[in-house]
Amino acid sequence: MPLDQQTSRDFARVLSEALPYIQRFRGKTVVIKYGGNAMTEEALKRGFARDVVLLKLVGINPVVVHGGGPQIGRLLEQIGKQSEFIEGMRVTDRETMDVVEMVLGGLVNKEIVNLIHSHGGNAVGLTGKDGNLIRARKLEMRRNRPEKQPPEIIDLGHVGEVTAINTSVVEMLDQGEFIPVIAPIGVGEDGISYNINADLVAGKIAEALGAEKLILLTNTPGLLDQQGNLMTGLDREKVDALIADGTVHGGMLPKIQTALEAVQAGVHGAHIIDGRVKHAVMLEIFSDQGIGTLIE
Repeated sequence: MPLDQQTSRDFARVLSEALPYIQRFRGKTVVIKYGGNAMTEEALKRGFARDVVLLKLVGINPVVVHGGGPQIGRLLEQIGKQSEFIEGMRVTDRETMDVVEMVLGGLVNKEIVNLIHSHGGNAVGLTGKDGNLIRARKLEMRRNRPEKQPPEIIDLGHVGEVTAINTSVVEMLDQGEFIPVIAPIGVGEDGISYNINADLVAGKIAEALGAEKLILLTNTPGLLDQQGNLMTGLDREKVDALIADGTVHGGMLPKIQTALEAVQAGVHGAHIIDGRVKHAVMLEIFSDQGIGTLIE
């Protein structure tokens, strides 16, 4: 059926608006943290896969880093193991780490790879243990105690933080026209596996690759002010003020900090966008307005 005149004009406008962005970002790397509703709702999953495949086809190099907390929680429940969280971090004993590796490195990772393949792309699934991609150490969490007492050190088990990124595997895949799909599992000098926050991993990979953009998909429109309005165009000074007055708090705090650190390390722009919006990645990269919070 032929397009009506209004639809035709809208279609042409969208393509025309996208062209300068395609030209600008061709040959550049975009690191995308994939999680939340975008990873669980079928229509959003298909839309995300199509977005990533299209990016690759127009000459942009997408690198996908994924989470999988809900999937881990469901499997732990099935085996009769209760999830425990301290300040938003999953306590990860050895048995839980086995489940994390099974879910993130196996079930979730391969589902994303297959989804990309089903939309015409070529993807390769990795964990941070492949090619020594993500070197890690045990995360030391400290909690302040009453005055004149030393801080409490909390043992989260196999929860880690990134010490180094080996980009050679990702760069080789990019050159071979593959899309890397990375599970946030790191390995220590002693060979121990660590569960690492996916936002943090995405940020560190973006830094190491000198990425053009870091995109963090969330279940919110972005950073909202105290009146509920979307905020964008933020820098370190603005963010520090927003943290001080309590606007940035809870789960948004580590995302904002990750975005800031990436930009300060040379990433040209970090975006926190709503993964519940269909084709959110495309709208952010190829439109004049964007749809989320930009950190620059």
